[in-house]
Formats: sequence, C-alpha cells, structure tokens
Amino acid sequence: MNTKNILITGGAGFVGSAMALSLKSKYPNYEIYILDNLKRRGSELNLPRLKTANIHFVHGDIRNKEDFDGLPKIDCIIEASAEPSVLAGIDSTPDYLINTNLNGTINCLNFATKNKSDFIFLSTSRIYPIETIENTNYIEAATRFEIAEEQTTKGFSTKGISEDFPIDNYRSLYGTTKLASELFIQEYKQFFGLKTVINRCGVLTGPWQMGKIDQGVVVLWLAKHYWNQQLSYIGYGGKGKQVRDMLHTDDLFRLIDWQMHHLDAINGEVFNVGGGREISVSLQELTAFCQEITGNKIPIHEVPENRAADIRIYITDNSKVTAKTGWKPEIQPKQILEEIFAWMKANEAQLASILK
Repeated sequence: MNTKNILITGGAGFVGSAMALSLKSKYPNYEIYILDNLKRRGSELNLPRLKTANIHFVHGDIRNKEDFDGLPKIDCIIEASAEPSVLAGIDSTPDYLINTNLNGTINCLNFATKNKSDFIFLSTSRIYPIETIENTNYIEAATRFEIAEEQTTKGFSTKGISEDFPIDNYRSLYGTTKLASELFIQEYKQFFGLKTVINRCGVLTGPWQMGKIDQGVVVLWLAKHYWNQQLSYIGYGGKGKQVRDMLHTDDLFRLIDWQMHHLDAINGEVFNVGGGREISVSLQELTAFCQEITGNKIPIHEVPENRAADIRIYITDNSKVTAKTGWKPEIQPKQILEEIFAWMKANEAQLASILK
C-alpha cells in the first residue's frame, strides 16, 4: 500500500488533532507527525488520544526553525497552527501573533521547500475587511440578521461571501497575519515550485474544542449552559442577532482528504470553506439550541456596545469549492451541538477547569 509522511502543525490543537486522528483512522499506513507548542490550554488533553492512535508528537514551535530538525522527509504539510483570536494584538503586544501566524508559516514554507512537500494552509474568513462587510446591506429579522438580496459589493450575495469579495481595508491584526501568509504561499508556489491550496475557513467547531469568548464561541456557549453560568449578548444592540456559519471538523476533514489526494487539480487555488447559509446560527438561535439540549436556561445580559473587530454577519459562499471538488458541508447545527454536549458529559471532570 502507498504510504505518506504527513506533518500537521498545531497538531495537538482542536483542528490539528481532529485532522490527525481522522487521517490515521482512514489511512493507518500513513505516518502522521504533529508539531505543537501546547500553548493553548486543553491541548494537552489530546496527547493521550494521539498516542493511542500511534501518531508521532513533536513538542516544538513553528516560530523556531530548529524545531523542524529531526523530522523525516514529509510528503504533505497541513499548516493548522495559529494564534486564532481575532482580538490578539489589539489589546496586547502583537509580537506573538506575528511571530506565530506569519513568521511561523514562513518557517513551514521553508521546510516544505526543502522537502518538496505539498502544502495545505488553513486560513480564515477574517482576511475579509471589517468595514466592507459592515457596509453591505442587511435585514433585521426576528432572531437574526439576514443578507439583503440587493447588494452593490462584488462577491457578496444571499449565498454569503465569495472569493471575489474585496480585500482592501483593515481586517484585524489576526486576519492580516493570515492574509500575509497567503501572499507568501503564493510566492513560494511560483518561485519554489510548491503545490499549495489555501482554505479560508469560517467558524470551525465540534467536540474537543476548548472554546473561549474570542475563539470557539459555539463550544463556549454550550459550556456556559451546561455548567449554569452567565453569558452576554455583546454589540449590535445586545439582542444576539449576530450570525455565523459553522463547520464541523468532520466536514472539514472530508475536504482536506480530497485536497491531499487531488492537489494537482487544484494547485494554487484559494477557497472559502464554511457551513454556508444552511449551517448557520445567530447567538439567539444558538441559545435556543443550548437550552433544548442541556435543559438549562441561564442569565444572558444585553450589552449594546460593539466589541473591537466584531462583524454583524459572516456566511460562507461555498460555490467555488463545491464546483472544483464536489464537497459540501453536511453536519447541521443541532447535531454539532449534540456531539459537543455528549463530549462534555463524558469528560466533565477534565473539562470543568478549562471550560467552566
């Protein structure tokens, strides 16, 4: 059987570990290596799962090029490492953000060039500018904001945001580091012959995500209901009508799996990848799901003022990625939340100190 050596950076984190475990389960003859600095609280809980699956863990940091030393020749790199908070660098020094999300990616690219590795990059929907998104046309419905049919902005429709959406203007320091990495990836493809694909992901979620208010909000929302704590609807009048699509990591894996094995067909492509309109929720709607699944109703305060770098709505237009690969997301919001709830219930003792 064919074998491959796969490196997943950020491989002990939520997305990286999900990709590693799914790959090893489907392709047991592949050797999967993960590189992770374990900075994200809770990532250490994934290490026993990865070890049981015979996945190789390397305790290292993509900021340090020396930490790649000792790895074997790698056939494909899935660059899933990141400082993922949209508030990173805004309320603190941006050094770690830039060193991880940009300089770290360049270290990964240099390693890929040395190995002639294929390169799959997990970028973010946050590369799209805040002000441009906010200035598009919306309708305020009973439980959510909706995209109006009449639009003047290129790449924006009732399907959501496509790859043609303008990228000029500010987007958050986090989004800027990921966009800068995308530009370097395109340069390395052209001048060093790397085979690459870039996935601009919307909200990723599922079991084993250590949710926080600035990243992993779906898990955070359910956790607060699970442990009977408090939440707040922040911004846009404090009514909880902000909308995001969501994508289960199992759905993301199906796409990454296809891309890994058909990279010649999509070499150099950039895709928007998310749940789309069909797999989206507002905070109000997320609350209703959490109440139904946990049986708990908790206090939710209304904070009218917006947070820095927030946006009213983000929906992914998956038209391009579906046309090119045949992939579509499948797992619906209620199933996603039911799986997260079952995971919390089964691991309550471990998770209470992290998520509570």
